[in-house]
Amino acid sequence: MVSGCLTDIGGTKLAAALVDSALQIIARREIPTPASQTPDALEAALRDLVTPLFSRAQRFAIASTGIIQNGVLTSINPSNLGGLSHFPLVDYLSALTGLPGVALNDAQAAALAEYQQVPRAIRDMVFITVSTGVGGGVILNGRLVTGSGGLTGHCGHTLADPNGPRCGCGRIGCVEAIASGRGIAAAAEGELAGLDAKAIFAHATQGHEQAVALVARSARTLARLIADLKALTDCQRVVIGGSIGLADGYLPRVQSYLAQEPSAYQTELSSARHQGNAGLLGAALWAQGNLS
Repeated sequence: MVSGCLTDIGGTKLAAALVDSALQIIARREIPTPASQTPDALEAALRDLVTPLFSRAQRFAIASTGIIQNGVLTSINPSNLGGLSHFPLVDYLSALTGLPGVALNDAQAAALAEYQQVPRAIRDMVFITVSTGVGGGVILNGRLVTGSGGLTGHCGHTLADPNGPRCGCGRIGCVEAIASGRGIAAAAEGELAGLDAKAIFAHATQGHEQAVALVARSARTLARLIADLKALTDCQRVVIGGSIGLADGYLPRVQSYLAQEPSAYQTELSSARHQGNAGLLGAALWAQGNLS
């Protein structure tokens, strides 16, 4: 039996899926995230995405980039959503579908899904997604921590370099401004200028000196972030996902840089098991606990 309609809102793509009561995906659709900064553009995209699916569902769950509080999306870095900074996610989809629903930050949702895949002895875990932006979700003592305002886990907006580039959130030198796909592309010069992160990674695999340096800079920044998170949470494992985080050769680079940190700040690293569906499945788990 179909249980829910899930929606994942990211900086690169929007995805929707139907899951059964065992959280197995039985149908899935995906479209690019609208480039427009208007709420109307996101409304239209969501309507086109979920309309073929929701008639078979009993409820919906949303995983979205940004801060999610009381069902409302507030973007820390609006450039990741084409400039959109505020959107009433749950109210809009409730009106569209006539179903009850919940919303959760996408990295927090992915942390919840990935936590189901780790050994039971692990009680403290951090999930980091490195993609268009950098986000995270924190599991402490076996429970997802979202914070009173939904901000917990937004580790991409911690300081990496006080002399670094300005982040879309308004701060200088955030991890996201350096390690993310946008950060990698923005730092490219010369013949790499104007290329996206995927193309730069392709050049790096061919040994292009600047491309290799840009990927290394991202991995080194992420390793330092992981060391900081170890100090803050004493996490037993960090799971890395996202299109950059799961790119070939990226995790070994991060592991190499993390190994250079003092042993107290090192922890186990692993790749996300659910790949691109972690946010969707985590949203479904969140709905099970909050709409039952």
